[in-house]
Amino acid sequence: MSETRTIEVGYLARVEGEGSLRAEVIDGELGNVEFSIFEPPRFFEAFLRGRRFTEAPDITSRICGICPIAYQMSSVTAMEDVCGVDVGDPLHELRRLIYCGEYIESHALHIYLLHVPDFLGYESGIAMAADHRAVVERGLRLKQTGNEIIRVLGGREIHPVNVRVGGFWRLPTRKDLDGLATELDRARDEAAETVRWVSQLNIPDVTRPVEFVALSDPDRYPFTEGRIRSSRGIDIDVSEWNEVFVEQHVERSNALHAVIRERGMYAVGPTARFALNHEVIQPVAARAAAEAGLEPGVPNPFQSIIVRAVETLHAVEEALAIIDAYEPPVEASIPVDPVAGVGHGASEAPRGLLYHRYGIRADGEIAEAQIVPPTSQNQLSIEADLREVLVANLDKPDAELQWILEQAIRNYDPCISCATHFLRLEIDRG
Repeated sequence: MSETRTIEVGYLARVEGEGSLRAEVIDGELGNVEFSIFEPPRFFEAFLRGRRFTEAPDITSRICGICPIAYQMSSVTAMEDVCGVDVGDPLHELRRLIYCGEYIESHALHIYLLHVPDFLGYESGIAMAADHRAVVERGLRLKQTGNEIIRVLGGREIHPVNVRVGGFWRLPTRKDLDGLATELDRARDEAAETVRWVSQLNIPDVTRPVEFVALSDPDRYPFTEGRIRSSRGIDIDVSEWNEVFVEQHVERSNALHAVIRERGMYAVGPTARFALNHEVIQPVAARAAAEAGLEPGVPNPFQSIIVRAVETLHAVEEALAIIDAYEPPVEASIPVDPVAGVGHGASEAPRGLLYHRYGIRADGEIAEAQIVPPTSQNQLSIEADLREVLVANLDKPDAELQWILEQAIRNYDPCISCATHFLRLEIDRG
């Protein structure tokens, strides 16, 4: 008679949706594994239909409170694409600067409060702070530096309102930027120390073959620049996304799964970005990565925490360089008149590639919208990682198994609510 062990993760709160995990182990062999998303659809694509094309940045920024800039930038670049507009270098540099702020605040939050507690054996960042107060305070200072960049350029820290199609509503003053530079000078050392610190964590040795996908640009580490490339040969313009990738409905999930046509799953995020763009990262960040022993393209999802630290240092260095070279544009924005057609935009959110597609009418009304967030692209990759982790750890007791499953999911930084107790694990050992 066969022995069945059923592992159930009952509730995964706000990971771009609510999810669960069910796995069966039959006679010591892994059977079916399902990572399910059961939250009702949020309908943002439907909300956008019938609205003015200029409203897209403000509406899409509400999708995420941690990475609103990514949604704004994908939407504005898509709208400018359909209207045939290029904002030019000065405004483009300001967009990169506000994106640096998002990388700093998002990565610092994830590293210090959401993920490191897993490696050090704490249930939360708050619990960790009792023993490591100075460490947590360092992370909070880094996060605040990123928030301040977003506030100065975006008008407020959460769901910023200063980004618009064609540029910004208001330009920062020299005094504003000098204040940011002072903060960033302090943050540089703390970002470098973060790389050294996380590189000393006990990183689980879990690897599996994976195809990395990210924007890639020969000149700069990508935020909104470049073509969509993969570690296995994909090289396409952003407008070709739907020709190579496809979103599929899976019965167990209310979130669409994105796959490569005729090939299957892939992974987006910091590890994918670093694999495809490490040659153009800031020199200080490249040296820090080398000293940490980080090799581009190594398919260990648990090393993502080191890559995030490296990207944080990169963002600090790039923000300082942008501020130092900044020459204010003549105007805060350029005129953008609506044109009937379809536009495409993509940016590298802290969590990975974010694709937007919009059809607009001649009067500027949005006729259709498609938004593909990083988590929907990573769902199958998360599921594959869970299989690897389960197979390697089936001999562990329930509590340890639950811990490493949570840790594996947090490698992808799916949402802030995953900070504490986002999984309930039930095991029926038969």
